[in-house]
Amino acid sequence: MTTALPTPALRVFTARRTVSTGTRPGILEELKGDSTLVWARHGKGMLGFGEAARATASGPERFSALSAWFRSLSDDAVITDAVGRPGTGLAAFASFAFSRTSSFASRIVVPEILLGADDDGAWITWCTPDPDVEMNAAAAESRLAELRARSAEAAGTASSVEVGGVAPERFLDGVARAVERIRGGEVDKIVLARDAVVTMSPAVPVAETLRALSRHYVDCWTYGVDGLIGATPEMLIQVLHGTARARVLAGTLDREAVVEGGDAAATASLVADAKQRQEHQFAIESLVEALGPLVSSLQSPAEPFVLQLPNVWHLASDVRAALAPRLDGSTPGAMDLLDVVHPTAAVCGTPRVRAGEIIRELEAVDRGAYAGPVGWVDAAGNGEFGIALRGGVVSPEADAVRIWAGCGIVADSVPEAELAETWAKMRPMLQALGAQAQADTRATL
Repeated sequence: MTTALPTPALRVFTARRTVSTGTRPGILEELKGDSTLVWARHGKGMLGFGEAARATASGPERFSALSAWFRSLSDDAVITDAVGRPGTGLAAFASFAFSRTSSFASRIVVPEILLGADDDGAWITWCTPDPDVEMNAAAAESRLAELRARSAEAAGTASSVEVGGVAPERFLDGVARAVERIRGGEVDKIVLARDAVVTMSPAVPVAETLRALSRHYVDCWTYGVDGLIGATPEMLIQVLHGTARARVLAGTLDREAVVEGGDAAATASLVADAKQRQEHQFAIESLVEALGPLVSSLQSPAEPFVLQLPNVWHLASDVRAALAPRLDGSTPGAMDLLDVVHPTAAVCGTPRVRAGEIIRELEAVDRGAYAGPVGWVDAAGNGEFGIALRGGVVSPEADAVRIWAGCGIVADSVPEAELAETWAKMRPMLQALGAQAQADTRATL
C-alpha cells in the first residue's frame, strides 16, 4: 500500500554553488537542525532541508510502489538543471524496511532545498509546487537561509544504555539454535541481530552525532532519513550513468581484540579464517546471482581486501557491473535494483527466503529500517543506497536512540563470539552519542 499527500507538479531549479572562502568545507559543516536529510562521505554528498513531497509504502511491493511514485513525480515535474550531474535536478532521500512483513513505513522524501557537492563542485536545488515564485540562485539561497533559521540544534547527554527487544541471553540462545538449523542442512547462513536503547537528556543531538560519525568513520557513508541515522560501511547498490557498483562486507574482527603481532597479523588472520571467508563468499555469491540477469558484464574480485575501520576489520569486495539495456533502450535505475539485490546474504543469509523466515522466528522483533536500504535517487535513475548498519532510530519523542548490530551465523559460529561482535559493531553509535561510559559494562548490553 502506498500513501502520499496530494502534490501538484513540482518546479525544480538547480544552480551551481560557489564557496567564497576559497576552500570548500565538508558538506556536513552545513548541517543544521535535527530533521535534516543526509548522505555524505569524504566531505561530499547531499543534505536536504524542508520537504516538498513524500510518499510511504509497506509490504512486499514497497520498492516498486515508491519507485513508481517517484517516476510519476519526475515525469510531471518541470526541471531546470544548469549542472546536469548525478544528484542534480529532482532528487530524493529514501529509507526502506528490512522485511516485507515489517510494520515500518518505507519512505521517500523530496526536500525543498538540497545542497550537493562532488569532486567537480557544489550545487543547490530548490523544489516547490508554487507556480508563481521566481526561481533563481539568489532566491534559492534565501529560501535555504529561512529553512535553516527554523532549525534548532538539539544538545543532549547520554543518561543510560538499556537492552532492547533482543536481550543478550536471547541472542545467545538464538545463535545456538541458528547453528543447529545450519548444521541440519536447512540453510547455509543466518544473520541475527540485537538492539539496545540509549536514552538522552534532554534530546538526541542528531546533527552533532552525524558529524561525529563522519569524522571518525571517514570511509563510511553517513546517512540520515526521518530519524534513521548512522554511518554504514556497506554500499548495497550505486548506479551512475548505467554502471552499478556495490561494496560487499562479510567477515569481521574486533579491533579491540588482542592479536599478537599487531594490525598486520590481525588482518592476515582475518583473511586466513575459513569461517570468515565462507561468510564473505556467501555474500558475494548472493549479489552476483541477483544482478546476473540485469547486467551485460560483471567484475567480481577473486580475493577480498581488508577494510580497516576504527572499530573493526572487515573482509570486503567491490563489485562492478554494466547494466544491460531493456527492450525500450533504457537501463535499470537505482530504485529498480533494490528489489533485486535486497536483502543480501550479508544481512539476511543463504538462501535468502528461508533465512528471512528463520530470522523472524528467532529474533521475534521487527527490525524496522535496520539493515534495510537507505540513500538517494534522482530523476535520471542515478542513486546510491547503502545498508542501514552501524546506526539507530531516534524515538518520536527525540529523547532516545534504538541502536542495532547483527552477525552472520554459519556452522562454526560460537554464540559468545557473535555476541562480542555485536558489541564491536554498536561501538560507533555509542561513541558518537557519548554513551560509551554507560555501556562499558557488558552486563548492560
